[in-house]
Amino acid sequence: MLVLSRKGNETIKIGNDIEIKIIEVKGDTVRLGIEAPKNVDILRGELVKSISETNAEAITLDRSLFSQLIKKD
Repeated sequence: MLVLSRKGNETIKIGNDIEIKIIEVKGDTVRLGIEAPKNVDILRGELVKSISETNAEAITLDRSLFSQLIKKD
């Protein structure tokens, strides 16, 4: 992991196509601007985690419900 210190209006380049700009630093909150090609997905980490957890819950089979379905056949 690369760890950088940046101030407001400074940027970080990732490859040739992605630029992250520090828009504002206020207390413990940093506002970022991200310029990237339209084909690059940019998602918040906590959103990805929430979606993954929800998907895992959706595929978890309730054993008692499954047993009830088997008995009906």
